[in-house]
Amino acid sequence: MSGGPISRRAFLKLSGGLALGFHLPAKGQGAPAEINAWVLVQPSEQVIIRYARSEMGQGSMTSAAQLVAEELDCDWSRVRVEYADANEQLKRKRIWGPMAAAGSRTIRDSQQMLRTAGATAREMLVAAAAQSWGVAAAECRAAGGVVTHAPSGRRTTFGRVAAAAAKLAVPTRVALKEPPAWKLAGKAIARVDIPDIVTGRIRYGIDAQLPNMVYAAIAQSPVPGGRVRSVDEAAVRSRRGVLRVLALGDFVAVVADNWWRATEALRALPVVWEGGGNEGLSSERLQRHLREGFDAGANVSVARDEGEAEAAIAQAERVFESEYAAPFLAHATLEPPSCTAVVKDGQVDVWTSTQDAEATHAAAAEAAGVAPGNVYVHRAHAGGGFGRRLAQDYTSQGVAIAKAMAGVPVKMIWTREEDLQHDRYRPASLVRLRAGLDEAGYPVALQCRVAAPSLKDADAAGALADQPYGIPHQRVEYAARETPVPVGYWRGMAHSQNPFARECFIDELAHAAGHDPLDYRLHLLPEAAKERAVLQAAAKAAGWQDAPSEGLHRGLAVSEAFGSYTAAVAELSVRGKKIDLKRLVVAIDPGHVVNPDNIVAQMQGAAAFMLSALFWGEITLKDGRVEQSNFHDHRLLKLAEMPPIEVVLAPSGGFWGGVGEAGVAAVGPAVANALFAATGERVRSLPLKKAGFDLL
Repeated sequence: MSGGPISRRAFLKLSGGLALGFHLPAKGQGAPAEINAWVLVQPSEQVIIRYARSEMGQGSMTSAAQLVAEELDCDWSRVRVEYADANEQLKRKRIWGPMAAAGSRTIRDSQQMLRTAGATAREMLVAAAAQSWGVAAAECRAAGGVVTHAPSGRRTTFGRVAAAAAKLAVPTRVALKEPPAWKLAGKAIARVDIPDIVTGRIRYGIDAQLPNMVYAAIAQSPVPGGRVRSVDEAAVRSRRGVLRVLALGDFVAVVADNWWRATEALRALPVVWEGGGNEGLSSERLQRHLREGFDAGANVSVARDEGEAEAAIAQAERVFESEYAAPFLAHATLEPPSCTAVVKDGQVDVWTSTQDAEATHAAAAEAAGVAPGNVYVHRAHAGGGFGRRLAQDYTSQGVAIAKAMAGVPVKMIWTREEDLQHDRYRPASLVRLRAGLDEAGYPVALQCRVAAPSLKDADAAGALADQPYGIPHQRVEYAARETPVPVGYWRGMAHSQNPFARECFIDELAHAAGHDPLDYRLHLLPEAAKERAVLQAAAKAAGWQDAPSEGLHRGLAVSEAFGSYTAAVAELSVRGKKIDLKRLVVAIDPGHVVNPDNIVAQMQGAAAFMLSALFWGEITLKDGRVEQSNFHDHRLLKLAEMPPIEVVLAPSGGFWGGVGEAGVAAVGPAVANALFAATGERVRSLPLKKAGFDLL
């Protein structure tokens, strides 16, 4: 870097802190040329592709870059991927579009922008080369980072013409490749972050280190809505390393010279809380509150209404009714919430793992009371997200503590206990289904009501209001049942629980009618339904047409979720109440496939995530407090318990579906239906441990 003073912000970015993916603007001969907001080309021929969303293990940083590089026609071996700057996003009027990694939207919502960015940059590089030769751009083509003039055979590289290309007008219209012409997209390219992950060089938000940094541990009100009444600071103030005790509304923080000392002092700190009126909250009380959503006078919104469901059920040959229940669920990311911040001279620097850098930016500005332009968010990989890192409570807390410390860098870390007991939980729900059947046992009418706390009404009825079966008369209702328990987005949202109710209920109907579960579904699915092909693909791969060996039992399920179509077949045996899960076959039709390996990994990860929830996952409350506190009583699937998972990719083209959340939808009901096939016991309330079942 050239001489002269550097700013505090520049120092922080260069001083051994977590600066992965951040670079001061280069000066002089080696400066990269920004062809557009997504693509920079260095004279050395290295191509930098910016990534706007968050990377938290889903691999989208690689897939997004593949789409840009495909249209750019660069040399992939020379590609480096960096985070787009959230501060530049503000200055440049959101030039990168949404930065949130949520709802499996990273590829499906950004693909057009990413491909266009690559194609635009390619045309500008070609145009610059053509200008230097004095020829028509139409006579030139780009491939592998090289521009060639076909008539003369002259060649030049992207790096040689990048500076000239950056000065050209941006084309307003560019042609994009059709997927059959892809050379890089659609291929199983190794993830760009894997080398740093396996060698330990990767730095997550929790790994931030700054000179003279101090540490904060926090305790939040154990009862939702509670606040700090009093704190006996004198009890810990003389402890070694303790610097400050802060009471900040609904949480208390102890700041010390290392995190262990801060945590131990916090444990010893006498705090009196005001409960906010929710001290009597319990799981039983919450369940009764949800059930009131089924009362005749409950206020409901109608999510789907076709035909005359009530009248058709009254005239049906047989009426079948069931009720399904799903609990509150925590995210339990392996990296707990943390935030490192410096607030000084009206400026704020923040290091944290986030699913939405823009939301982090806004939360930090509000917490510090500064203009958004005075905030700098240093981006990093996240150690899991699953929706938890969309909420910015931990960002606000970390910045508030740093503000109180007046210029001293502070790293705040939640304990695992704090994380599990102060999450933004997946809403609990009750689902009541009622079907009228014809003489052959097929439904002619379906009524459904969901009772659950709301995030968005349309989300709460997901997989029910948009169910694919050809049932002439349908009415789906949603009764919003708000509770003091904080709720948030959880991987798959309602598609993580409503398919359990829907697909198990369809299995109940098939069993009552004496039909094979696969044949029953295929009879009900319209010929044009995407669910047909993906269900048949999973069934074929699992060998559904052949009888399982003695003692083995199968179940299946299908669901649309987040723009993709998934199906699962589970194969298991049961010894008493112990389940030996032999195999899962999971199929997906996401329309287009950008990176097959990423999709396989996502589907396998989603299956593991859902199996943990299916067997053991629940958050319960007693006396206003969450009862679970760590992995000893909030169990996760272990490596040795992971069944073999076969992933079948069945892309039909023509659309862009999501992957990361879609993978959870069909797994739970497939296992539950296999369990019924094995035992004759229909479990309608999750997790399975409540019915006494566990993995072998």
